[in-house]
Amino acid sequence: MITATSFSRLTALGRSRFLPSLAFVLVSVICLPALSAANDSPAPRFAEDGVAFLKKHCLDCHGGAQPEAGLSLAEFRDDASVVGHRDRWKIVIGMVETAGMPPEGSPQPTADERAAFLLAVRAVFERAARDAKPDPGRVTMRRLNRTEYRNTIRDLFGIDFDPTEDFPSDDIGHGFDNIGDVLTMSPVLMERYLSAAESIVQRAVKDGPRDAQSAGQQRLLACDASRPEAEQTREILRRFASRAYRRPATNDEVARLAQLAESVADNGRSREDGLRLAMQAVLCSPKFLFRAELDDRPGRPEVRPLDEFQLASRLSYFLWSTMPDDQLSDLAARGQLRANLDSQVRRMLQDPKSEALVDNFALQWLQLKRLETFSPDRQRFPRFGQRLRASMLEETRRFFASVMREDRSILELLDADYTFLNEPLARHYGIVDTHGTRAGKRPVKPGGQPVRGEEFVRVHLADGERGGLLTQASVLSVTSNPTRTSPVKRGVWVLEQLLSMPPPPPPPNVPLLPEGDGVELTGSLRERFEQHRSDPVCANCHARMDPIGFAFENYDAVGAFRTKDGAFDIDPSGELPDGRTFQTLAELKEILKEMKDSFAACLSEKMLIYALGRGLEFYDQPEVDRIVSALQRNNYRFSTLVREIVRSDPFQKRRG
Repeated sequence: MITATSFSRLTALGRSRFLPSLAFVLVSVICLPALSAANDSPAPRFAEDGVAFLKKHCLDCHGGAQPEAGLSLAEFRDDASVVGHRDRWKIVIGMVETAGMPPEGSPQPTADERAAFLLAVRAVFERAARDAKPDPGRVTMRRLNRTEYRNTIRDLFGIDFDPTEDFPSDDIGHGFDNIGDVLTMSPVLMERYLSAAESIVQRAVKDGPRDAQSAGQQRLLACDASRPEAEQTREILRRFASRAYRRPATNDEVARLAQLAESVADNGRSREDGLRLAMQAVLCSPKFLFRAELDDRPGRPEVRPLDEFQLASRLSYFLWSTMPDDQLSDLAARGQLRANLDSQVRRMLQDPKSEALVDNFALQWLQLKRLETFSPDRQRFPRFGQRLRASMLEETRRFFASVMREDRSILELLDADYTFLNEPLARHYGIVDTHGTRAGKRPVKPGGQPVRGEEFVRVHLADGERGGLLTQASVLSVTSNPTRTSPVKRGVWVLEQLLSMPPPPPPPNVPLLPEGDGVELTGSLRERFEQHRSDPVCANCHARMDPIGFAFENYDAVGAFRTKDGAFDIDPSGELPDGRTFQTLAELKEILKEMKDSFAACLSEKMLIYALGRGLEFYDQPEVDRIVSALQRNNYRFSTLVREIVRSDPFQKRRG
């Protein structure tokens, strides 16, 4: 008979992100009828089962003043203490369910103990999400980051130049540079804003006859010339302030700006001088520099929907990293944006400005900003240079954009039968040699011509060496060291960026693997890692990372394919902690595709963080689950991911 305890064990294992969902379905169908007669055991509770497990198996290492890997678990005694530390418990769950912890050499929990602990921990977050009042969260009022500021100035004035060149860099939070909590305002940045405002307005508002003005300037200064000059000034400033503030300017705001402009004219200077000063004041206002979502009744904690102008701003900065355009603003003014959200999402994803989602979401999610500063050893990788660096990044940009614009399945990001190449990158991949083509690997344009020159073309991939993000040189390079590949970095990248299963931080003072010209190589990189990884605590963490990382060893530190590492044959095979094995990276990709819902959940979390500008909390989990369910129903289409984020309560509402 299947007992409740046994079924709890199977349920916990079935929910593990390392096991195929089909296996869990079969277990459930077979076991549920028997369970109905035997389910007489209470559900595991954290205060009992969870704390007992920690005391028995964890606190010797993860307690006290100096816990291993800086991960302390001693303070967790009940549900309330666990709920506020979602990220830490994601690490713990991942280590326990894959048998990464306790380390080898320590007493191991039984399968039933492990399953009961996992159920107890997961139940904490499930109960918290279920029992909590619906909570869309509250985003810290966000300053425009450098990219958003530059794009907003471009669309506000119709002039395309970069006023942010001397701005300080934006801080990163939760992997992105648009997180409200870290977008601080320093005195240096305020000085830069003042200087930029003067420079921008000088460029945009120039003295002279109307026929000499640019189209952007004409739009900026357009008004009813039959009206008195004071009314014309107010008309111009009302329109400008409303666009800059991303909502209708109030009469009081317009009156103060007009008074500032008129005070300049009263001192004998031109009308344009007055307008310039008033516009500079707008550009230095918090109402422009910050994406303010002011409450109708400040101090009241209840949940409220965003007004339509606030929703238009969230939508525009999410997909375009800039201010709403006229169509979004007009719909908001008529109170019709919510009723037309789906059609607006489709329109905005097809607009060229959606390249911002590629550059500002995708490249940060994939950590490819690091490619700008990646400097591999010139002697070992002489072909790498600025031209190849740019080509690597462009391949990934075009590939992600194709999945987005063609509304393909997000699973194609893991593996696909096409990519985008120019001749330098095709040669780097070994697809085109100096004499033309390599047998069986001729990349062709749709018309059948081979790849030539700097132009990127869509290329069909006929073999298993390339396909998807994992084998693109951009990803392979940023997960390498300057002198060699890094199985650890590549393994961690897959766990963190594709599966949202980060390993714990490494213990302090772990020695690096010896390398360099003076080091005698006594074995392959895999063999040297095995020798280096003698600490049992390190070994258990590496058991999750290294098999994944070594699957990439056929690709060197700049992404070129190889079969040997120096004199040693490459072995890309591996075994995951759950016992599944693979012989090649292609087989590992198949395992990752079996874990499609884990990938879908990870990508949903990353994009929701980016869209909201804040980290996720336990009360956001139901929305993530809802987005993943919608992806399942719609063949994992990219538009479904974006549409469901835009429809979500955290995106459309806020806590007061």
